[in-house]
Amino acid sequence: MSKIQITQVKSGIDRMARQKRTLKALGLRKMLHTVEVEATPQILGMVRAVHHLVKVQEVK
Repeated sequence: MSKIQITQVKSGIDRMARQKRTLKALGLRKMLHTVEVEATPQILGMVRAVHHLVKVQEVK
């Protein structure tokens, strides 16, 4: 599996509770926090749900 780097670029404040829980499940805590995770179908689905709040880059 490849790895992806996810960075939160917008705030989770004033978002639906489901989106806040998704950010927390991805391991993102605050603005500009970055995590590196495996690109599994489950993770990619979570990223798709909050794509407007995060920036995704592939790690080589």
